[in-house]
Amino acid sequence: MKKPAILVARAVFPEVLAHLQQHFEVTANQDDVLWTPAQLIEHLQGKQGAFTTGSQRIDAALLAACPALKICANMAVGYNNFDVPAMTAAGVKATNTPDVLTETTADFGFALMMATARRMAESEHFLRAGLWTSWRYDMFAGSDIHGSTLGILGMGRIGQAIAKRAAHGFGMKVIYHNRSRLDAALEAACGASYVSKQDLLQHSDHLLLVLPYSPEAHHAIGAAELAQMKPTATLVNIARGGIVDDAALAQALKNHVIAAAGLDVYEGEPAVHPDLLTVPNVVLTPHIASATTPTRLAMAQLAADNLVSFLLHGKALTPLN
Repeated sequence: MKKPAILVARAVFPEVLAHLQQHFEVTANQDDVLWTPAQLIEHLQGKQGAFTTGSQRIDAALLAACPALKICANMAVGYNNFDVPAMTAAGVKATNTPDVLTETTADFGFALMMATARRMAESEHFLRAGLWTSWRYDMFAGSDIHGSTLGILGMGRIGQAIAKRAAHGFGMKVIYHNRSRLDAALEAACGASYVSKQDLLQHSDHLLLVLPYSPEAHHAIGAAELAQMKPTATLVNIARGGIVDDAALAQALKNHVIAAAGLDVYEGEPAVHPDLLTVPNVVLTPHIASATTPTRLAMAQLAADNLVSFLLHGKALTPLN
C-alpha cells in the first residue's frame, strides 16, 4: 500500500523527520528555506498532510489550490497562521501543540518580566559599551517583583502557571482578567483574583499578556490602555504579535508613560517596529518563549503524532476543528 505524502514545511529535529518517514512519503525542508505563498502551494501539490509552523499561512486561497490536503499540523500552541473556518469548510483538519510547552513558556514569561523590571538588558548594554566607570545609588534602579502586584491578561494554561509562580514563589498579589472567570478552586490554586480590564490596567505593577490572538484581541493594548497604567509599571507580551500596538508602545516607552516593557512577539514578525529598537527601556527577544530543546522536541513530536494519528487512523490528537 502506498504511503500518504506529506510536506514538512520547515527544518525539524532529525529524529522527528525519521519517525515521519516510517509512515509517509516525506518532502522535507531541512535547509529551512522560507517559501513564498506560491512556493508553499507548489510544494503542497499532491500532499495529504503538512507539518507547519507559524510562518506558513493556511488560508482559503491555498486550500483551493491544494485539493489533496487533509490536515495541517502546527508545531505551536498558537494558530493565527490558520484560517480555521476556511480549513473547516474545505474539510481540512487543523491541529496545534497545547500543554507540552506550558511550563517552559511560563518560565520564560517570568524571566522576561524579571529582566524588564530589573533593567537587565539596558544595564548589560551599558556595561558592554564600556560606560561603567563608577557606582551610583540609583544606577539602573528598577522595580521589585516580590510583594508587588502582577496582572495577567489571559488566564489559560500558561497564565495559570505564571500565576502560581508569582503567588506561591514570590509572594505577589495576582489579579487577572479573562473572557471567562476561572472557577473558585482554580482561582485558589493560582492565588489569583478576577478583576475588570480597567482595574487590571490601573492596579498592576507588572502586566503580563498571555491571551490568544483573535481579531477581537487585536491591539487589546494600545495608547488608551497604556495611559491607564501606572508610570512605574512594566508590560510583558509573550502572547502574540498584534495584541499590542507596537507603535503606540514605543511612543509610551519614549515618553515614560510606563517604565519598561519586555517583548517576545511582534506585529509582522520577524520584522520589529523600528521605533522599538531606539528606546532603551525595552527587553526584546525573538519569539523564544518555548525554546528549550526538550520542549521544542515535544512540540515537534506532537505535531508529527497528529499527522500519524489522523492520516493513518482517522483521529487527530489535538484538533482545532
